[in-house]
Amino acid sequence: MTTQAEHHMPTAAAPAEAGLLPSPEPVRFLDDDGAPAPGDAHGRYERPPSALLKRAYDAMVLGRRFDAQATALTKQGRLAVYPSSRGQEACEIGAVLALRETDWLFPTYRDTMALAARGIDPVEALTLLRGSWHCGYDPVATRTAPQCTPLATHAPHAVGVAYAARRRGEDAVALVLIGDGGTSEGDFHEALNFAAVFHAPVVFLVQNNGFAISVPLSRQTAAPSLAHKGVGYGVRSERVDGNDPLAVLAVLTDAVEWARAGGGPVLVEAHTYRVEPHTNADDDARYRDHDEVEAWKRRDPLARLEAHLRARGELTDDDVAAAREAAEAYAADVRARLGEEPTGDPADLFAHVFAEPTPQLREQATWLAEELSHDAAEGAR
Repeated sequence: MTTQAEHHMPTAAAPAEAGLLPSPEPVRFLDDDGAPAPGDAHGRYERPPSALLKRAYDAMVLGRRFDAQATALTKQGRLAVYPSSRGQEACEIGAVLALRETDWLFPTYRDTMALAARGIDPVEALTLLRGSWHCGYDPVATRTAPQCTPLATHAPHAVGVAYAARRRGEDAVALVLIGDGGTSEGDFHEALNFAAVFHAPVVFLVQNNGFAISVPLSRQTAAPSLAHKGVGYGVRSERVDGNDPLAVLAVLTDAVEWARAGGGPVLVEAHTYRVEPHTNADDDARYRDHDEVEAWKRRDPLARLEAHLRARGELTDDDVAAAREAAEAYAADVRARLGEEPTGDPADLFAHVFAEPTPQLREQATWLAEELSHDAAEGAR
């Protein structure tokens, strides 16, 4: 006779649980130099179409140049702050290319490159980091939520949007970008549980770049991987080499289509690295070695993709030159437009605070309008 406790003691992974577990090693198609990875490292995933990989290459070249330009503008004082995503281009671009225009993207403060790849005006995308406004683009029109600065608070929002879309019969998936530090927040776990219980069509992409500002991953979790955190909530999980553009595209496309088809949420952990400091205000030499950064630079996702496409005869010198020329023109446009002083209407202080302004807000808005009118009249004398 077995006790109740013995009856519930796990002995081995049940079939349902086994279907949730991530790959033992991160999925990869390419080695660190862009040559085919040895063995069956890509598992069951198919190589993305060549045309999609060429689009990814062009977008990654543009994204890297945009990132460098934004970093330079921050040093010049034209942006208040800029969290670089250099080294994470495969994740930034792969996330966008895995989505349809009707799908939703929920970015963090580090994902401005993904916004640019999504087709959002780069100056509008940088409005938050410039300090001009909370969000410079229309989230509904672009199906892209405002960039989220508080860690993981956007994850439950993404689940709610995806669940609501399914209830309305819409064909839409939400993809949440989140950093490894965000997985230590309660909002992340609540979102996973909510998504699993309500079978919401959501993909969580955790860009594990090694550090939550200065806190290394080893001080955040003792789990075998961040992907394993999904298993406890009943969420299918996967691991991928986040610096392998082929693997990122293959895994994310599969995850998005799984969620779209009604399979439920998916958690993907991308193993990548933040090459630049956390932001322009960070001294990363205080918590990591120069040799570690240089080692990760040799796993450059853009160089790996270029080497792969060249080896297959799918990328020429002319293609590379055209991509770089387009990226330079893009950066020049950003540089020129961010050189102009932003203009704002003081009345916007009261916009988007409440759906229906309170009496106090209306009183304050009236007072401000009268003061501005008075100042204008005095200035005209």
